[in-house]
Amino acid sequence: MPLFGRDVVLIDAVRSPFGRARPDGLYAHTRADDIAVAVVRDLLRRNEDLPPGRIGDVALAATSQVGDLGLTLGRSVGVLAGLPRSVPGFAIDRMCAGAMTAVTTLASGIAVGAIDAAVAGGVEHMGHHPLGASAEPNPRFIAERLVSGDALVMGATAENLHDRYPRLTKERADSFGVASQARYAAALAAGQITPDLVPIGIFDPEQGWGLATADEPPRPGTTIEGMAGLPTPFRAGGRVTAATSSPLTDGATAALLVAGDVADELGLKPKMRLVSYAFAGVEPEVMGVGPVPATKRALELADLSIEDVSLFEINEAFAVQVLAFLDAFGIADDDPRVNAYGGAIAVGHPLAASGVRLMLQLARQFAEQPEVRYGLTTMCVGLGQGGSVIWENPHHVDHAKENHR
Repeated sequence: MPLFGRDVVLIDAVRSPFGRARPDGLYAHTRADDIAVAVVRDLLRRNEDLPPGRIGDVALAATSQVGDLGLTLGRSVGVLAGLPRSVPGFAIDRMCAGAMTAVTTLASGIAVGAIDAAVAGGVEHMGHHPLGASAEPNPRFIAERLVSGDALVMGATAENLHDRYPRLTKERADSFGVASQARYAAALAAGQITPDLVPIGIFDPEQGWGLATADEPPRPGTTIEGMAGLPTPFRAGGRVTAATSSPLTDGATAALLVAGDVADELGLKPKMRLVSYAFAGVEPEVMGVGPVPATKRALELADLSIEDVSLFEINEAFAVQVLAFLDAFGIADDDPRVNAYGGAIAVGHPLAASGVRLMLQLARQFAEQPEVRYGLTTMCVGLGQGGSVIWENPHHVDHAKENHR
C-alpha cells in the first residue's frame, strides 16, 4: 500500500550532458533556461502516451534564481517547452537538493489527489552564476555566531568532516575519487549513460552551432599517483582536493511523475515507485552528514531497515561526505551497490539538477537488476541539510504480486 495515499511512480527521467562551468565550457554561450527547455521537450517526446494536458504542474529548481535562471522557471520553461498554457509551474530552491525537492513536492500533490501527473527537475549554470555570487548572507549568521564562517563554504565543511571523524582519511577519499571516475568510465563504455542524455544545441562565437552529446567533466584514467600533490583550496595543508570534489558544473534534468492509477489507465510503464522520503537538518558546519538522519527518517517512514536497501545513489559533492554516510551505516567503501555508474566527482554536480540524475541512474539499475526491490537516492544540502528518497523496483516479483492482488 502507498504510504502517502495514491501510488506515485516515476515514468521516465532524462538529463542534458553536463558541462564544465568555465569560460570555455560546453555551455559557456548557452542560456540556462534553454538547456532546461530542451530537456523537458525531450522528456515529453519520449512519453507521448501521456497527454500534455494531464500534467498538473511543473516544478524546476535552481540555486541561483537570477538572470537566465530566473522568472519562475517551472512556468517559463513549461511555456517555452510547448506545454499547454493551462499547465502551471513554479521554481524551487533547496540548494543541492532542489530537483529532489521538486520531485517530492509534486509527488505529495499527486499522492493527495491534487494533480495526476507532473514534471520535476532542476537546472544550474554555474558558469553564468557561481554559487553565492549574488547572495547577501545576513550578517547575523556570523555576528551572532549562529554558524561559523566556514559553514557558508561547502568545501570548508568537507574539511570539517575530516577533522571530526578521524576514520575519514585523505587516503580513503582519494581512493573513492579514483573509483568514481573508473565506475563512470565503465558505465559509459557499457552504454549505461548515453541513453538518458538529451542532445543540446550549443553555440560558440568562433565555431558556430554544435551539439552537446557527452559529459564534459569526467577525467578517465585518474590515478592515486596523479592526484598526489594537488592543492587543497579550502585549507592550507587540508585534505580536500579537486580530485575528491565535484567540479563546478552546468546542466539540467527532468523527471515525469504520474499517479499509479493514471499510469495503469494510460498504459504507462513505471520505472520506479516512490516509497518514502525525508529531509533533515544538521549542523551547517558539517553539512555532509545530512544524508544520515534523512535516510534514517525515510527508512522509519517506510518501515524498512538499511539492510532492505540493495542499491544506493549518493551524491558525491565530496568524497568525504559519501564516506561519512557509508561509515554511519556500516557499508564498505568499495561496496558495488553504491554509485555503480560513478557519481558527481566524475560526472559533475550542477547543484539543483543533481537529485534527478541520481534517480535516473537508479531507475536504469532497477531495470537491469529485477532481483533488487528497494533503492535509495540521497544527498547532502548546503547550510546543513540532507535529503533521501526510497524507491521500489516495479520489476521485482514481490512488487508485481502485491499490485495484482
